[in-house]
Amino acid sequence: MRGELSWWAAGIVAALPSLAPLTAMAEPADATLKGLAACTVLQEPSTKAACYDAAYQALNEQVSAGEISIIRRKEAQDAQRGAFGLNLPSLALFDRAAGSEGPLESVTDELVRASQEASGRWVFQLKSGATWRQIDNGAISPRPKIGAPVEVRRAALGSFFLKVGDARGVRARRSE
Repeated sequence: MRGELSWWAAGIVAALPSLAPLTAMAEPADATLKGLAACTVLQEPSTKAACYDAAYQALNEQVSAGEISIIRRKEAQDAQRGAFGLNLPSLALFDRAAGSEGPLESVTDELVRASQEASGRWVFQLKSGATWRQIDNGAISPRPKIGAPVEVRRAALGSFFLKVGDARGVRARRSE
């Protein structure tokens, strides 16, 4: 972790001088990042280097203490996909970190199990571990096949539409 953080910090330090004009427009909200941004305006090389060293140390301490988390875009996208359909508080942090403009509109997965309840409604278990339950009374034909692609997309009024392979889609809600 330390070596990875050192390379990451070195990349930031190398990029910050080119971002100096931006610091006036978008000042960081976090005090640790403000300290790092403050180094960009310094002119004297040894003072600037000392500033970056101190800012790196402060950042490293905050990361080690768990006060600041560094989230890679892939991790944010995986979290966003994993939470798709769950009724959770805002995940705007992952929306921004994943590089998206807002919440996901759809996900594609693979069917690992499909069963019908006594009511005739289906329960779908996906490769990602998500379980979706049919909430309408629509018939699904042909019968869902294991390994078939599944698309789940947002529908009206906070509901979701689930489609297995070429079968007719149904309204569904995530239960796990």
